[in-house]
Amino acid sequence: MKKIGITGNIGSGKSTISRIFAVLGIPVYDADSRAKAVMTENQELISAIKKLLGEESYTPQGELNRKYISQKVFNRSDLLAGLNALVHPAVFKDFDDWVSVQTAPYVLKEAALLIESGSYKKLDQLIVVLADEETRLQRSMKRDGADEMSIRSRMKNQMPQEEKAAFAQYSIDNNNQLLIPQVMEIHQQILATVQS
Repeated sequence: MKKIGITGNIGSGKSTISRIFAVLGIPVYDADSRAKAVMTENQELISAIKKLLGEESYTPQGELNRKYISQKVFNRSDLLAGLNALVHPAVFKDFDDWVSVQTAPYVLKEAALLIESGSYKKLDQLIVVLADEETRLQRSMKRDGADEMSIRSRMKNQMPQEEKAAFAQYSIDNNNQLLIPQVMEIHQQILATVQS
C-alpha cells in the first residue's frame, strides 16, 4: 500500500484537501490530532514527557497541559528537541499500526511538519498545499481566532513553503483555485502508480 504525505504551512488548507481525498475513499491519518491522542493514551510516553518537562505537563485529570508545555519549550530548543524525540517515534508506530488495517490502494498522512520531522522519508510520495502568505494569514486568524502577531510568529517558525515544494512530487494551488480538479488529477496519477 502506498503511503502519501500531505503537508503545507499554517493556513494553506491541507485539512480541506484531505477531506476531498477522504470523499474519494482515501483514508486520512491526521498526524497532529493523533499525536495529541498518543500523548494522553500511551503510558510510557506520558511518563517520559513528565520526566523531561515536569509533572505539570498533565492536568490532574490526565489531560495534556498544552499551555504549560508550550511555555516550557518556547525558548528552549533542547527541550523542544527532547519532546519531539519522544513524540515522533510514538506517532510513527501509531501510523504504522493504522496503515496495517487499511484496505484502500493508498493512504494519506496529513501533518504540518512532515518534512521538518523527517517522517516524509518513510512515505512514498508527498503532496504540498500552497497558498500565498496573506491568504494563509487571514485563514489562520479566522480559524484560530488569533491575532495577526501570533499567527505571523508561528509562520516565521515554519520552513518556507517554496522549500517544502522542492520535496514534493505533487503540489496543489489553494489561492482561490478550483481544488477538486487538482485533487482528482493527483488521485488519478497516484492510482496509476499503484496499479502499474
